[in-house]
Amino acid sequence: MVKKNKKYRLLALIGSLGILLSACSTAPINSHSSGIWDGLIVYNFSRAIIWLSRAFNNNYGIGIILFTIVVRIIILPLMIYQTRSMKKTGELQPQLKALQQKYSSRDTETMMKLQTEQRQLYKEAGVHPIASMLPLIVQLPIIFALYQAILRTPVLKTGEFLWLQLGNRDPYLVLPILAALFTFFSSWLSMKSQPETNGMVMMMTIFMPIVIFFTALSVPSALSLYWVVTNAFQVVQTLFIQNPWKMQRERDEKARAQREHDRAVAKAVRRAKRSHKK
Repeated sequence: MVKKNKKYRLLALIGSLGILLSACSTAPINSHSSGIWDGLIVYNFSRAIIWLSRAFNNNYGIGIILFTIVVRIIILPLMIYQTRSMKKTGELQPQLKALQQKYSSRDTETMMKLQTEQRQLYKEAGVHPIASMLPLIVQLPIIFALYQAILRTPVLKTGEFLWLQLGNRDPYLVLPILAALFTFFSSWLSMKSQPETNGMVMMMTIFMPIVIFFTALSVPSALSLYWVVTNAFQVVQTLFIQNPWKMQRERDEKARAQREHDRAVAKAVRRAKRSHKK
């Protein structure tokens, strides 16, 4: 129940992002901006995008793409940690199900015992349940800062890329659709890599792209471009470090080795019994 509530809160957090962004300040950002947020974070995001764009004739769309790739490389260790944590969590599913059957009663005392045993199991396996949410939690301030950097830097707000004006919404909805599709593919690949799936995981795989799509409809195309690139990067990353087909082959080989071991043990036991009878 606690795990489900966390995921519902996470979904609500993402859904409220559009409202949060629409309420932020639009005062221009420049070298005179002060404070940790404006002067250190938002202003330097703006400078980084402009600097990356210079090599491409001040094409700020390409600057945003390069900036997104740099961000993804920086948080890659965190993503790898998340992947390993999810893999360990998947391997714990049989034990978690056994605990749920053992403490199937819904009274308060039994549920507290279940939660205590689950925490102990996670601790022994070196898994933290919140690890799967860390990359998203880290990226939310980045998205917020990028949004402000675009809207509060005139050259970025009025910049053009392909058919887009970066400070305005995508008039043809191409980027919101692509952002939703890449979100779905990355979530689907992650789900396929797990040994077991449940209704909650399936629901998140379906509804997360929907939430991303409708949120992307209400933000500047520059932010939608960020979402497209970051989720496309996530798809490639998943195929390299969490390839579901490779992981399934490894699980099949492990299961086959275990079956062969069990057969060898059973055969040895039968031989021992026959020798004992003689």
